Amino acid sequence: MSGSCASQLVNQIENMKLEDIRTIWKKRYGRPPTLQSLPIMRMMLAWRLQSEELGGLDEQTKRALAKTGMPQAEGKHLGDGARLTRKWKGRDVEVIVEEGGFRWEGELYPSLSAAATAIAGSRWNGPRFFGLRAQS
Repeated sequence: MSGSCASQLVNQIENMKLEDIRTIWKKRYGRPPTLQSLPIMRMMLAWRLQSEELGGLDEQTKRALAKTGMPQAEGKHLGDGARLTRKWKGRDVEVIVEEGGFRWEGELYPSLSAAATAIAGSRWNGPRFFGLRAQS
């Protein structure tokens, strides 16, 4: 793909539907991510196209990112044994931070959001649910 063609495609992404983005991704890169977020998919495709045209990350940045390791689930910084509590629909809820995730009512969840979703019965951002993030 020539640089100008990539630039033109990047300019068109803002008006594309999720299915269009997935089609382009599949043709160019193989199986597209399973994300359902249109804004995130637009950003990801634009970054991939721009990195093709402009060369992507430099070696110094790649090395720095490699040193950071895997990201830690938000809430893990509180340390094993930390207890997160809140009142939900009239009952006290408590989640305990453990090495392998977040425990609620005997079940271990890989993320605080997974635990919050189980508690609430609908999708929730775990750090926000437990007051670790400011409401926006």
